[in-house]
Amino acid sequence: MCGDLDEENGFETALYARFRSHSNILLAKSPKTEERTVNAALDRLFKDAMTRAIRDQDSLEESDRYELLSMQPLVFARLAGFLAAHASLQEDPLRKVVEALMHGYTEAERLRPHHGHDHDHDHDHDHHHH
Repeated sequence: MCGDLDEENGFETALYARFRSHSNILLAKSPKTEERTVNAALDRLFKDAMTRAIRDQDSLEESDRYELLSMQPLVFARLAGFLAAHASLQEDPLRKVVEALMHGYTEAERLRPHHGHDHDHDHDHDHHHH
C-alpha cells in the first residue's frame, strides 16, 4: 500500500511539473501589449488567470499543489458558464465555451518544453480561444 501511494504521488508530481513547464511556455510567449482591443484584453485575461492559478498553487505546501491544480478547472468552468449565460443565445455561447475548453485541452498536449518559442501557436481570433 505504501508503494501505491508513492507511485501515485510520483505521478501527480510529474503531472504538476508538466503543467508548470507548459504554463511557463505559454506565459513566456504571451504578447505584452496595452492595446485596447477585444483580443488584447482576452490575451491579458488569460495571462492574468494563469498567473493567478500558479500564484495560488505556490501559496500551498508542495504536497497540496497538484490537488489545487486538479480542482482549479472546476472554478474556471463555473466562471465560464456564468459568463456564457449572459451572452445572446444567437451567439451559441455553450458551443463556444466547449470549443475553447477543447482547444485548451489539446493545446496542452501539443506543447513540448524542448520546443520553447519555436512551436506553432494556433490563435483563432475569429472565435478567440483561451
